[in-house]
Amino acid sequence: MSKNDDIDNTKFFYGFTQSILNSDRSIRWVGITDQNGIIINERDREGLKPFLTIEENHEFAINTINRHKTRLKFEPKMGELTYTFRRYTRMSRCLIPINNEENNQYYYLILTMDFDQYNFDKIITEKIIPLIKKEKEKFVIKT
Repeated sequence: MSKNDDIDNTKFFYGFTQSILNSDRSIRWVGITDQNGIIINERDREGLKPFLTIEENHEFAINTINRHKTRLKFEPKMGELTYTFRRYTRMSRCLIPINNEENNQYYYLILTMDFDQYNFDKIITEKIIPLIKKEKEKFVIKT
C-alpha cells in the first residue's frame, strides 16, 4: 500500500465517521472497525464526556465483533444481519456490518446513542444505513 493510499483511506474514514456523527444529534460515539474489531477511526460528539475510555472502547469493539462472528453460522437460516441494538441503563449501542464481498473485506460500524432516544430504528434505517450504502464501495483497504 502506498503512502497516498493510506492518506486517502484516513481521509475517507475520518469524513465518514463525521458524517455518521452529524446524521443525528442523539449519536454519542462512532467507530469503524475491521473484521477483527480493531478500531480504524472513531469520533465522539463534541462536548461529550464519554462513559468509556479509549482503551475500553477498543476492548468493547473487539468483543462485540467476536460475539457477532459466533452468530454468523445462523445467517443462512435467519437471514443476513441488518444491525444489532443493545440498550443499557446509560446509553444504547448499535453494530452495523459493512461488507464488501467483492474485495472480501469486512468492516463494522459501531455507534452509541443517548439512552432516551426511542426512534433508534428510524435513525438507523433512514439516516445511517443509507449513508453506508452510498459509500460502501469506498470501504476498501488497498494492498
